[in-house]
Amino acid sequence: MVAEFLDDGFSGATLERPGLDKLRDALHSVEFDIVLFHSPDRLARKALYQGLVLEELEKAGVKPEFLNYPVDDSPESKMLLGMQGLFAEYERAKIMERTRRGKLHRARAGALVGGHAPYGYRWIKREGDGPARLEIVEYPAAVVRRMFRLLLEDTLSTWAIARTLTKETVPTSRGAAQWQPIAVFRMLTNPAYKGSYRYRHSEHEQIFIPVPAIVDEATWQAAQTQLEENSTYSP
Repeated sequence: MVAEFLDDGFSGATLERPGLDKLRDALHSVEFDIVLFHSPDRLARKALYQGLVLEELEKAGVKPEFLNYPVDDSPESKMLLGMQGLFAEYERAKIMERTRRGKLHRARAGALVGGHAPYGYRWIKREGDGPARLEIVEYPAAVVRRMFRLLLEDTLSTWAIARTLTKETVPTSRGAAQWQPIAVFRMLTNPAYKGSYRYRHSEHEQIFIPVPAIVDEATWQAAQTQLEENSTYSP
């Protein structure tokens, strides 16, 4: 039997890939002798994961072959294969660390990082030497302002605000018809709406980056006070 198992768009850093899952399932139900991989790091980028899959192949009596990395059954060859997995893991860790530090450097310099725009904004990508930025989108921004009014002027709870927006068929950020109270709460407590985009570098460090404000500082602070009062007196 000849079969092809593809994982286009999936990283070799994880074993949770549909093509690899089908291959591993086929080891117990389909008879074949050899599995061709493009390279060891396409099998898996972690040495531990490589060893796990290769052990499953060995138990099934299936020989792995790599198109750009010849491997035989000698101990030396298996050792080199394991070392190749460690090198791939090291390279991935180095790239991730370089990316993390690059984002941190840009955030500390006041540039937006992350690529995610809160409801009410549009993310404008970097062009040339210019930084990424947020641009207000008027219709969802008007919905945000109304949420603050419903909280402060009508003293509605997050549950009541969610019901109101759902009843009025206001679409959510994903186009859904149903608003959830937790989503309303997260929006009302998001400092981006007062002009301070929050970038979470770690559990211990947050960086706030200036962006166009949808509500003023006083309105946002009053909303936080009202939310605390709602939490205190809510049954």
